[in-house]
Amino acid sequence: MLILRQFHISSFELFQSPKQSGCSSSRTRTRFYSNLGKSSDFRVMSDNKGTNFDKLYLGMDFGTSGARFTVIDEQGEIKSQGKREYPPFMKEERMDWVSSWKATLFSLLEDIPITVRSLVSSISLDGTSATTLILNSESGEVLCQPFLYNQSCPDALPEVKSIAPANHTVCSGSSTLCKLVSWWNTEVPNRESAVLLHQADWLLWLLHGRLGVSDYNNALKVGYDPESESYPSWLLSQPYAQLLPVVQAPGSSIGNLKESIRSQFGFPDDCIVCTGTTDSIAAFLAARATEPGKAVTSLGSTLAIKLLSTKRVDDARYGVYSHRLDDKWLVGGASNTGGAILRQLFSDEQLERLSQEINPTVASPLDYYPLLTSGERFPIADPNLAPRLLPRPESDVEYLHGILESIARIEGKGYKLLKELGATDAEEVLTAGGGAKNDKWIKIRQRVLGLPVKKAVHTEASYGASLLALKGAKQKTSL
Repeated sequence: MLILRQFHISSFELFQSPKQSGCSSSRTRTRFYSNLGKSSDFRVMSDNKGTNFDKLYLGMDFGTSGARFTVIDEQGEIKSQGKREYPPFMKEERMDWVSSWKATLFSLLEDIPITVRSLVSSISLDGTSATTLILNSESGEVLCQPFLYNQSCPDALPEVKSIAPANHTVCSGSSTLCKLVSWWNTEVPNRESAVLLHQADWLLWLLHGRLGVSDYNNALKVGYDPESESYPSWLLSQPYAQLLPVVQAPGSSIGNLKESIRSQFGFPDDCIVCTGTTDSIAAFLAARATEPGKAVTSLGSTLAIKLLSTKRVDDARYGVYSHRLDDKWLVGGASNTGGAILRQLFSDEQLERLSQEINPTVASPLDYYPLLTSGERFPIADPNLAPRLLPRPESDVEYLHGILESIARIEGKGYKLLKELGATDAEEVLTAGGGAKNDKWIKIRQRVLGLPVKKAVHTEASYGASLLALKGAKQKTSL
C-alpha cells in the first residue's frame, strides 16, 4: 500500500461541445466495461495503522474531461483518491456521453480499495452546471443526446425571456431551461411522460434508483428559486413544468445505495446516497471558505470568482448569479481571461522561469486585456471586446508581468462589481486552479486587490463532494 502524507484538518465546518443537431430517440445499447478508460491514478492515504477507520465518506467529481473520487473520514482527512478519463464511446459518429459517464462512475467505484469501500457510510457527487438529460419517467431511458454545459440553445431564448423576469439566471442560451424548452419544442412523441435531470442527478439516480430528484444548486439554471424553496409560478404555469425534478438541499439523504451495487462492490448495507451539487460549488466547498466575505478565485483556463455573501445578487447582464449555501449566498462571475491566454503565449517552462524574475512589489505600467478571442462577459459585458496584448516590450519578463498584473486588475474589477451589485465585501481570497501554483502571481494579486490572498489547501471538487456526503450522513444520524 502506498503511504502518503496525511492532510489533517482540525475543525470541520460545512454549509447546511459542440452544438448538437437535435435529440435522438435511438435505443442503441452500449455494453459497459468497468475497466475501460485510462487507468485510474488512485492513492490510499494511511497513517501506518492500515485501514482500520471508523466511517468514511465518498465524493465524486464529474468534470469536463474526466472524473475523480475522494474518500475522507469524519475529520475531513483524505483516506483515498483517484481519477479516470472518460472512455471515448461513440454512437452514430458522436461521443456517447451517457455510456461514457456511466462506465466511468462504476470504474471509480471499482478503483476504491475494497477495505475502504466497506467503510463508506455515504456518497455524493457533483457534475457540470447546466448539463441536462431528458429521461423517460417510467423506464429511465435517456430520450436524447445530453445537452452539455456549454451548449447554447438560442432558438429557445426568446420564449424563455418572454416568461422569466428580466435579467433572470435562465435568460441565457446555455441555461437548463433553454435546453428544456428547445427539446420540448421539437414535439417528440410522449414528451409529457419525460423527466429532466442534471448530470449529477442522473449519476446519483444510477446509485439510489429514485428517479426525479435534484438539488437546489443544479436546479438554479432551470428556474428553481432556492430562497423560497420552490419553482416560481411563471415556470409552473408552463406545459413542460411536469418534467421538473423534486428539489432538495445539497447533501441531503435520498435513500440507500442500491442493493445490487452494495453487493457487487462491497459497500455497507446502510450506505446512503445524498444529493449533489455543481462542480464549481463543490470546488468552493473544498476550499472551506465558510464565513461571509471569504472568496475563492479559480485561475484555470478562465478566471472565475466566487464570494460568500449574506445577500443574494443576480444579474444576467454580467453572468452574475447566486447559489444558496444554507443561510448564505455564493455570488459568482466568470471572465474569459485566464490561463488559456498564458498557455498560448508561453510554455510551462517559460512561465515558471520568467515568473521567478518578476518583482511582485512593483506595479507594471503595462495595461492589457488578455483574451484568446473577442468577447467578454464579466466584469465587462461586451461580446465585441477585443483582446489587448500590445505593445509588447522586448523583455519577456516585463511582458509576463504586465499580463499577470492585468488579469489581477480584471479580478479586482470583478470583486468591485459584486460589491456594487450588493454583495458582501470581500475580505480574503483563496486561490484554486493552476494559477495557484505561481507564488509571484499571488503576491501581485494581493497588492492589486488590497486583500489577503493565499492558496486553498484543498482544491479538488471531489473533496467538496465528499464533504456533502459527510453532511448527509451527519444529518441522518441526528434525526
